[in-house]
Amino acid sequence: MHSASFIEKRRFIVKLGKMLHKFGTPAYRLEVHLLNVAEFLGIGAAFAITPTVLTFVIWQPGEENEYTHVARVMPGELDLGSLSRTDEIVDAVSNGSLTLEQATARLNEIAAMPNPYSRIFTFLAFGAAGGAFAMLMKASWHDVFWATLLSFLVYLFVLWAEKSRRVTNMLEPLVAMVSAFAATAIAAYLDASIQVPLVVLSAIIVFIPGLALTLGLAELAARHLVSGTARIMDAVMLLFKLYFGAFLGMALGRLCFGEVAYQPISAVPDWTAWLAIATLCGSLVVVFRARKKHALWGIASGFIAFGASLIGGVYLGLALGAFVGAFAVGVYGNIFTRLMNAPASIVALQGMIVLVPGSKTYIGLNSFISGEQMAPVEQLGQQTFLIFMSLVAGFIFANVALPPKKSL
Repeated sequence: MHSASFIEKRRFIVKLGKMLHKFGTPAYRLEVHLLNVAEFLGIGAAFAITPTVLTFVIWQPGEENEYTHVARVMPGELDLGSLSRTDEIVDAVSNGSLTLEQATARLNEIAAMPNPYSRIFTFLAFGAAGGAFAMLMKASWHDVFWATLLSFLVYLFVLWAEKSRRVTNMLEPLVAMVSAFAATAIAAYLDASIQVPLVVLSAIIVFIPGLALTLGLAELAARHLVSGTARIMDAVMLLFKLYFGAFLGMALGRLCFGEVAYQPISAVPDWTAWLAIATLCGSLVVVFRARKKHALWGIASGFIAFGASLIGGVYLGLALGAFVGAFAVGVYGNIFTRLMNAPASIVALQGMIVLVPGSKTYIGLNSFISGEQMAPVEQLGQQTFLIFMSLVAGFIFANVALPPKKSL
């Protein structure tokens, strides 16, 4: 027979694991964190975490009976604010200021919390992210303007998906198709100077799974083979759905509006890249639901990532410049943990977004299928692969140089 104390402990661990997974914690971090919590609580445990299945095996030391809990879950979505609050609850349990019963009640409160940012703020953040990415791609001001407007349109479909399961199941190809069709109409009737494929990519940039691909590779590097493979395949399928939607939308647009002769105009000046970083990272604070007290730390992470990668790129080349950027962000995240007593991922993920080559993967897919270059990038496939591996290596080296204080 299990004691009431053991039952309370196992319920807390299972609840904690499900919530941290829901908030987007990678498998290799989640398993280590849960093992640390189980060790503190004085119970034995083993975990097998994948994006869609959570397995908990928990036992009392010295007893043969084990408690096994298997849960089928959906892949988690990043919620940095809830992740931070959940980590604070674990700290409170560790220092004795909360009992397990109180901590479980607090976890339930966090699970029921609404988005801390209003729909208006999120609407503006989607538009800002699309426009900022177009600036980073050195598009024209016309492209930036239309990418921002189409990003607003994309968010309206996100709101629709919250109320309709059918729309949720086809959201990614649907927003890509609508964005591509609208961009083709804009080029035909309003502004022939826009680069339609680039504007479409900018409008749907929030959905591009560059971060998921990087986390999947990080899980593989940590020998979490099942979780890493599943995450990478999920990201690849998402990329395929987005590209198919965009391809279909542009085909329908050409059918309805005919071919449009592109009229090139000058690109945005180089200094706008820094403005784009500030705008992109500011919008990610809202999209990832980060807490306001961590907002400036997250924006600074984007500047550190971009600046370090530029400096590294001058001496080592573009791909290894990403390694320097990832190393700098990793060290910065571990410093943040020591100063703020919060998970490093709260700020590191925003810097990682600036570095991940998810857009290059999409551009490479477009070049492979259509034979057209959306952007002048040499040796695209080789660069993309090297950047992904440089990011993983950069964070590993950063954790060796300055070991993280927390497992999250």
